[in-house]
Amino acid sequence: MKAHVENAKKWEEISKGMKIVPKKRIIERNDKGERESTEDDLSGFGESLIEKSTVTWKDIGGLYEVKALIMETIVIAGLNKPESVKPDKGILLFGPPGTGKTLLAAAAAGSLKATFFNVKISNILSKYFGESSKLITALYESARSHAPSIVFIDEFDSITLSRDGDQGEASRKVLSTLLAELDGFQDKKSDRLVLTLAATNTPKDLDQAVLSRFPKRIYTPLPDKKSCQEIIKIQLKDLDISSLDFGKIGEMCVANRYSGRDIQNVCKDAIHSMLHRSNPDIFADIDKIAELSFDELKKRTLKVSTITMDDLTGAIARVKTPVTAAKLAEYDDWNKKYGAG
Repeated sequence: MKAHVENAKKWEEISKGMKIVPKKRIIERNDKGERESTEDDLSGFGESLIEKSTVTWKDIGGLYEVKALIMETIVIAGLNKPESVKPDKGILLFGPPGTGKTLLAAAAAGSLKATFFNVKISNILSKYFGESSKLITALYESARSHAPSIVFIDEFDSITLSRDGDQGEASRKVLSTLLAELDGFQDKKSDRLVLTLAATNTPKDLDQAVLSRFPKRIYTPLPDKKSCQEIIKIQLKDLDISSLDFGKIGEMCVANRYSGRDIQNVCKDAIHSMLHRSNPDIFADIDKIAELSFDELKKRTLKVSTITMDDLTGAIARVKTPVTAAKLAEYDDWNKKYGAG
């Protein structure tokens, strides 16, 4: 919480120290010189955040309940229905880092073949006073024009710090604009789908007004034993894993409080061990081989072999998770108070 407050203060200090954005400012340089654009020339901003998602629900191991809840929201929004049946426009995903929040948003867009807006906080926070609000408005205007759309905002708490805290005018303006867009007055009588998926690792820092815009607040927990096994199979799908004891590996992952990202790192480490074992000639002369050009490297083939239990258990011994038991207890407590599926 302290870090968020300090970030808000720093942002406000920058805003106060700046003059209102001049009518024209440089936004790009090229060989012919500097190209200028008016402050309000933000029409292409939303399009710049569009990504093509090829991820589907099958690409996500575990998270069955979370996937089902998101699927329900999308299906209800897409079906013909009475006017009184109003689908949710926002879903809040909260939980430990690395549990697949971004992947869930990408799968929602990929499975639906919807336009995917992958929004980083750095995309919408500007040092120019008042511009962040305009960027948010431009984002949602683009999302409506490209509907059906999935807008994914990661590190959501960075722009929605509780208004009970020490927050400046610039921060409040950004939050107010975001809340107005989430209300979606432009879509009250429209069948366009603009679904906002927001992710946070610190749900306790969110403003209460923000929570009311997200009737679905879904806990994305650490994977259980079965989910751990599925994630490992997805990560190692192109390799020989016939010798692995998945039951034992799943138990070890759960005991170590691994997230999906931690398991991905374990698999990368295990693959690295296998490559060293399978290519002793390459790694023994790595200094000489590293001097070859990329074209020369492409003429050589990296050998692969079976991923062994030693590869996996060795990787598990090396990969540490930042998730603590105390932090998990905090998530469970917040989920009991505010979680809503």
